[in-house]
Amino acid sequence: MFTGIITHTGRIVGFRHGKQELGLETPGPADKAAVGDSVAVDGVCLTVISRERSALYFNLSQESLSKTTLAGLKPRAVVNLELPLTLNSLLGGHLVSGHVDFKGRVLKAAVRAPGKRISISFPPEFKHLFIPKGSVAVNGVSLTIAQLGPSSFDVELIPATLDTTNLGLLRPGDGVNIECDMIGKYVYNWLNKEGR
Repeated sequence: MFTGIITHTGRIVGFRHGKQELGLETPGPADKAAVGDSVAVDGVCLTVISRERSALYFNLSQESLSKTTLAGLKPRAVVNLELPLTLNSLLGGHLVSGHVDFKGRVLKAAVRAPGKRISISFPPEFKHLFIPKGSVAVNGVSLTIAQLGPSSFDVELIPATLDTTNLGLLRPGDGVNIECDMIGKYVYNWLNKEGR
């Protein structure tokens, strides 16, 4: 479990065994992760399988390769990193599982002083998982939906987010990992359970 509050980034080293393993340079707190620990990488919960020199390596399942942007990352690409929430952590964002629902695509990225505003498309069949002013995780970053359309939403990026995440690097056409609000998904599923 994560909060979506990103304090540092890492860089892709590359892939091994096709794309079954991902290597990352992980300066900052994630550098202390041990084999078996979980780390959210651009919002995707991955397990450390080995440490080699300055890099951590993770397994990538077929589900992760197909539902996230990880397979398309190039060496030296910047990714957001977050260690798991602990029972004494501040919950500054929202509950994020690291289980990405689908990929979105950046439609617009515009300066809106003092930060930026980005528009992101999503598959319209998932519209029921979003609400105006609700929470969403984009590349693992906890954000608030500023505006919601039938198949896109806007978020505002404040300077602190631009300084500590890779969201400021996004350009129109870039893919992003989207995780909808976990509590909203549970409520929707419970209310729409067959037989109720």
